[in-house]
Amino acid sequence: MTSFTTSIDIAAPIERVWQVLTEEMPRDPTPFGILRLEGDVARNGRITLWSDADPKRAFALKVVAFEPPSGMIWRGGMPLGLFTGGRAFSLTPFEGATSFTMKEIFSGPVSGLIVRSIPDLTPSFETFSHALKERAERNE
Repeated sequence: MTSFTTSIDIAAPIERVWQVLTEEMPRDPTPFGILRLEGDVARNGRITLWSDADPKRAFALKVVAFEPPSGMIWRGGMPLGLFTGGRAFSLTPFEGATSFTMKEIFSGPVSGLIVRSIPDLTPSFETFSHALKERAERNE
């Protein structure tokens, strides 16, 4: 199993961070390292995402968990669970601020073969978390 994680503390209330993550980011995803995002970031929503990490490839995802304002999970992959990618977003309030974590886990019987072709997502994850912090703190 391969995973990538980013965490950052954001000097904004959890509701503000959630608003950026679910409303503002989908309308203007490029500062977040996402070239294009189509669909609904909502409970049971379907999303198609083009990332700067692999610009030529579209990722079809489903929002499988949506718990405002504390988190959500996007999941996509191959039929029969042969390969699955799950991206979890977690927000935790503390002292008027928010701790944000995003983690992607790749799993399934053929994941060992596929993850070899996946680039290091750490830079893309860092871009995302820093853009979220900047946007949430700027619009207080």
